Amino acid sequence: MTAPNVLIPTKEMNRVEWLKNRRQGIGGSDASAILGLNKYSTAFEVWSEKTGDYIPEDVESEAAYFGNLLEDMVAKEFENRTGKRVRRRNAILQHPKHEWMIANVDRMVVGEKAILECKTANQRLASDWEGEDIPAQYLVQIQHYMAVLGAPKAYIAVLIGGQRFVWKEIERDEELIEMMIAEEKRFWEEHVLAGVPPALDGTSAAEKYMKERFPEAVKDTEIALSASYKEQLEYRDQLKEQLVEIQQEITKIENRIKLEMKENEKATLPGFQITWKNRSSMRVDAKRLKQEQPDIYETYLKESISRPLLVKAVE
Repeated sequence: MTAPNVLIPTKEMNRVEWLKNRRQGIGGSDASAILGLNKYSTAFEVWSEKTGDYIPEDVESEAAYFGNLLEDMVAKEFENRTGKRVRRRNAILQHPKHEWMIANVDRMVVGEKAILECKTANQRLASDWEGEDIPAQYLVQIQHYMAVLGAPKAYIAVLIGGQRFVWKEIERDEELIEMMIAEEKRFWEEHVLAGVPPALDGTSAAEKYMKERFPEAVKDTEIALSASYKEQLEYRDQLKEQLVEIQQEITKIENRIKLEMKENEKATLPGFQITWKNRSSMRVDAKRLKQEQPDIYETYLKESISRPLLVKAVE
């Protein structure tokens, strides 16, 4: 198979710069989102990232930070357990034929045409890695990488809960790769290049898109919605009722923990870090300012326009 093209070196690149350069094509984690298999991203978020200035919220999260920090340790442990050697491939790589397919792999296995993908997982996700199981989103991600690099196999290594290490070998699946290429091509041409968003979802990216495209309503205008929205609105009401019940259950658990903690600001429990600390903040007393210094209050008033969606049942 033909070797991939080097799209851009990444050795001196920080994470934000790396994410911006990923806009030039579809990466492995994008592929799983496009196929609806990614727990942490959606097709709409991928489209927003490729076509605008949207940057995923986890860029500076602790999970992303420690995931990157522990990558070296996972790679080193893979070497210790298998006797294989791995090296970095500091570049965003591009499929030699499908230029919109890109890959930034964690490691290459020395002496084999194989990839190593390094992961960390919460202990609560341990069951996803039992036996020969590999979470579908990671399987798709790695098959995407194998397609870009022309690799016949790959390995995945994961540190689970900071105390359990597993690694698995993954064979190239041509049937899955062909299906992925077709779907990725359709997404790239029909949505990214055409500037047409996929179906809207409930992500912050979709919210941002709607606010930017329709920031203000035209006064005294009205449309008639399709009858199909009646069922969706009834379902929305059911979800809101469930949400209230779920929030009450969450609050009940939290209140019981608080009662157990009493005046203590920290609590210990295997697998969890629990704090209940004092938090101080300074705020302007707007009501008092308006009463005592009305001129100053008026000077610093700023109009803010928002468009909350209000739904009310009528007979």
